Amino acid sequence: MSTQAKISILSPAIFLPALRDAVIKLDPRQLIRNPVIFVTEVVAVLVTVIFVQDAFSAAAEMRFSGQIALWLWFTVLFATFAEAVAEGRGKAQAESLKRGKSDLVAKKLRFPSDANNRAFESIPATSLKIGDIILVEVNDLMPGDGEVIEGVASVNESAITGESAPVIREAGGDRSAVTGGTQVISDWLKVRITTKPGETFVDRMIALIEGAKRQKTPNEIALSILLSGLTLVFLIAVVTLYGLAAYSGTDLSVAVLAALLVTLIPTTIGGLLSAIGIAGMDRLIRFNVIATSGRAVEAAGDVDTLLLDKTGTITFGNRMASEFLPVAGVTEKYLAEAVLLASLSDETAEGRSIVALAKSDFSLSVPKILPNGTTSIAFSAQTRISGIDIEGRRIRKGAVDAVLKFVGLDKTTAAADFNKAVDAIARSGGTPLAVAEADRLLGVVHLKDVVKPGIKERFAALRAMGIRTVMVTGDNPVTAAAIASEAGVDDFIAEATPEQKLDYIRKEQVGGRLIAMCGDGTNDAPALAQADVGVAMQSGTQAAREAGNMVDLDSSPTKLIEIVEIGKQILMTRGSLTTFSIANDVAKYFAIIPALFLVTYPELGALNIMGLASPQSAILSAVIFNALIIVALIPLALRGVKYRPVGAAALLSRNLLVYGLGGLIAPFIGIKLVDMAVTALGLI
Repeated sequence: MSTQAKISILSPAIFLPALRDAVIKLDPRQLIRNPVIFVTEVVAVLVTVIFVQDAFSAAAEMRFSGQIALWLWFTVLFATFAEAVAEGRGKAQAESLKRGKSDLVAKKLRFPSDANNRAFESIPATSLKIGDIILVEVNDLMPGDGEVIEGVASVNESAITGESAPVIREAGGDRSAVTGGTQVISDWLKVRITTKPGETFVDRMIALIEGAKRQKTPNEIALSILLSGLTLVFLIAVVTLYGLAAYSGTDLSVAVLAALLVTLIPTTIGGLLSAIGIAGMDRLIRFNVIATSGRAVEAAGDVDTLLLDKTGTITFGNRMASEFLPVAGVTEKYLAEAVLLASLSDETAEGRSIVALAKSDFSLSVPKILPNGTTSIAFSAQTRISGIDIEGRRIRKGAVDAVLKFVGLDKTTAAADFNKAVDAIARSGGTPLAVAEADRLLGVVHLKDVVKPGIKERFAALRAMGIRTVMVTGDNPVTAAAIASEAGVDDFIAEATPEQKLDYIRKEQVGGRLIAMCGDGTNDAPALAQADVGVAMQSGTQAAREAGNMVDLDSSPTKLIEIVEIGKQILMTRGSLTTFSIANDVAKYFAIIPALFLVTYPELGALNIMGLASPQSAILSAVIFNALIIVALIPLALRGVKYRPVGAAALLSRNLLVYGLGGLIAPFIGIKLVDMAVTALGLI
């Protein structure tokens, strides 16, 4: 679910502020970052000065130079407006986040080392320091980013992710990170603050969405250099034309030559270049992905290998009970009842899933009151067993070897069907838990890493896009192979350490591959930092989110499909509009050059295929078309060219056919229509 609804360009919340910002952006100190439009502004100033001179001297050319100056200013304004609209969408989204950042109050614990003392003092969230321990209770807003050190609670993160379903946050593991501005809706948490005020995740989101930290990508820089080079070439060409006109006796005014320069330089792509990049970041945000690097967005368009951490990325992260397998002579319901009782004091995610399965599949209920004399045995890492002593029954559940020891058996003396069930679960990649009562084995619980629904189909879509998926896990090869097969990944790396993940990425990069990494744990942080595209899950640890150059607010590992498509869209949109802009020049030559020199060189009439009314109308029509085409293409720049999963050759052919040929034809039609309107209205 997207955090933001789609915002129309014509929405007053976007359109009116964009108009104001477009005027502000006319400041040459800002505009110089865009050489093409900066040159256009300089030319507009020059022609404006000529118009003022003509007005004072009542020259006949005053009307012509005034119209040229007006449309040149419109050209610059439309270009800055395109950038302002793209930024305006982000600012509108940032405002909703700012409204969610009210004056938060933190409950700072007075005695953080005393686990039984919850005494606190209320202080402004802005006064919190890194390392402070706070208490967050039901309905409290999280005053800052941090790590849960005690407690388990449901947290509403809809302000960040847009998802209404609450998530569980608990101490330890990869579900301990909490984000400022989210709300606790059950139980309580003790949280250690990990960021300074003003540097929280939400603060960084706001800055990124507003574009405050957006830097030009290598592709943008390279394209800017190309456009600057073309501008210089056309400047030399116009100066040459002035010499040719002087030599041939053709009267060309400075206003005409200035207008000619603007129509020939690539103003279309120059005016839309910045908007394309900003809009790409905006599209990511609407897919609930925050990108901290424009370079990463573009790199995503060329990714060919995707590494995914298994736990929490491909699977839900907690092993869950999937079935109860009783031994001969024991019914499934009896086993379910026994393991339910044995799990009452097991507060782990696995223990809770066992209780949930027993209740849902066998209609069992948790006893509201336990009989006197009942003893609960909590799970511990040392015993690896939990259980209960109730009404003369001694029920235990836990690791297979620990439970076998409890009943005085080993694998060689255990029942054959028990061993068969244990082996089958292990081969399938699951974890077997044994269940016993007194000195008798009752059966086995199958715990498995549950693969997220629909993930196999998503990986198939990635494969169709030419992206190879590799699962990375610390599991043994047997377990890893089973999960890889169920998830539908192309390959897997088992028993992987953080160092091995890092080495794998570096090795692939040396081979020329672009690598994307999805992960959510602290052990994924080095790989996320090394990858060309590091997508951290919002549900993961602070370290993972800091290391990645993107954060997926939905924590969906296959979100890379959308990320790749957006990366390709940005590259294709720039390429397509550059092709269109340069192709325009061919038509403009046919529109302007023959009209300018027709009197001196009548033979050029053969090239005046548009049949434009006069040299002045030709120039004015070309300038007007040049301005209006930027307006017409703003929606395409913001939306992006639609990506289709086809080969590079097919994409190039389509680009040349649609935008190359379209760029040739559109000006012939557009300039002719404008010329007819200009003549009919008597503007010349």
